[in-house]
Amino acid sequence: MRELSEQEHFWSGDFGDQYVVRNQSDTHIASNLVLFAKALANTSPISSLLELGSGSGNALKALRQLLPGCDLYGAEINAKACHHAQAANVAHVWQGSLFDYPRERTFELTLSKGVLIHLAPQMLPAAYGQLYELSQRYILICEYYNPTPVEVSYRGHGGKLFKRDFAGEMLDRYSDLTLLDYGFFYRRDCNFPMDDTHWFLLEKRS
Repeated sequence: MRELSEQEHFWSGDFGDQYVVRNQSDTHIASNLVLFAKALANTSPISSLLELGSGSGNALKALRQLLPGCDLYGAEINAKACHHAQAANVAHVWQGSLFDYPRERTFELTLSKGVLIHLAPQMLPAAYGQLYELSQRYILICEYYNPTPVEVSYRGHGGKLFKRDFAGEMLDRYSDLTLLDYGFFYRRDCNFPMDDTHWFLLEKRS
């Protein structure tokens, strides 16, 4: 079996369990609804979607309301988070690392939200590969942005949070990708705060 990275061990353990507890609220779902409504406004109808790193399912719960006819899937490494996401009964949620999600089928859209920022930089090419290969057409990246790579201390931990231009790196890596749209959500938004999240919608050119 593949040896898990330091970050994978970190998020599958106690710290990941604590993250689940901190992020259970209707406010998170409401903010996700607004974000996805804007980010997906310029897509064709989406009938299948995979979120890599779905946590306790906040994004999937919002997407179920927004896309009631869509076949939703998720992958989550933390057992407690995966249990919460499965119990919501809004998506097919697979427990395991996003790097090991089987490429048995593809989805019209693949999604990462607050996941790439927590991966070691040397693991990003493999993560990009999963987002790209599992997508039939669209890729949505919702992460912290910085024009140059930078590491940030995360709740007193080093090596657990990285900002960079994830979408730009995917555009450079895959010549058939194009940028369709992008936007920003501010943590001080009075109605729908979302921790300074940048989103980028990419499309595969046929």
